[in-house]
Amino acid sequence: MQNGFMSETAAFGFRKVAVEEKQGMVDDVFHSVAKRYDLMNDLMSGGMHRVWKSAFVSMLAPPKNSETWSLVDVAGGTGDIAFRVAERSRGKAAITVADINASMLEVGRERAEKRGFGAIQFREANAEELPFADGSFDAYTIAFGIRNVPRIDKALSEAFRVLKRGGRFLCLEFSQVDVPMLDRVYEAYSFRAIPEIGRRVTGDAESYRYLVESIRTFPNQENFAGMIREAGFSRVTYRNMTGGVAAVHSGWKL
Repeated sequence: MQNGFMSETAAFGFRKVAVEEKQGMVDDVFHSVAKRYDLMNDLMSGGMHRVWKSAFVSMLAPPKNSETWSLVDVAGGTGDIAFRVAERSRGKAAITVADINASMLEVGRERAEKRGFGAIQFREANAEELPFADGSFDAYTIAFGIRNVPRIDKALSEAFRVLKRGGRFLCLEFSQVDVPMLDRVYEAYSFRAIPEIGRRVTGDAESYRYLVESIRTFPNQENFAGMIREAGFSRVTYRNMTGGVAAVHSGWKL
């Protein structure tokens, strides 16, 4: 309660917290897992995140011969999407990685240097208030990051703002399983196995428990598509991956 009014709340896993507190709590999770980010996603997806990310970049279809095409990859600190786009574009795309978490960005910069992707720009930035001018980019991507944003509607509004007219929004996120029996198996694996595996492998069960819970509280495919439309995007579609364990949402700024 602040000044007689209830403060805005956000979901942190299954808990409700003040919206201004969520970002710091999420930051703590990702400071904890930054050095083990690939392992985290392997545990969360059974290794499928690598296949999904490659398919995601194929759907983006970055041009191979354009030196003016530009991408901002938000919440992509460790560079997984950026590196794939750089390879697909033969190193010609202008790529900026924006992430609010300094630990994730540190990992990304180190990986970029080792892989020879020195031209990729890494910026510490909040998805809700991006430090870029209106109409700066041809494409905006976000993979496994938007569910951790306290105000998803603000992040979507920012995505629309920084895109050029004709630009594309593409989001890869864990979603709602729509295959009978697979949903039960996945539910049991998520809540029973993942936190315990996280504890044994990394000594950190709580971060993995939050990440599992954050998936369950994220809007389902139809509801999230509706939020993208409300942000102003046109031709909004989604494609399920592995029976809805994850989904790719697409929209255009027309």
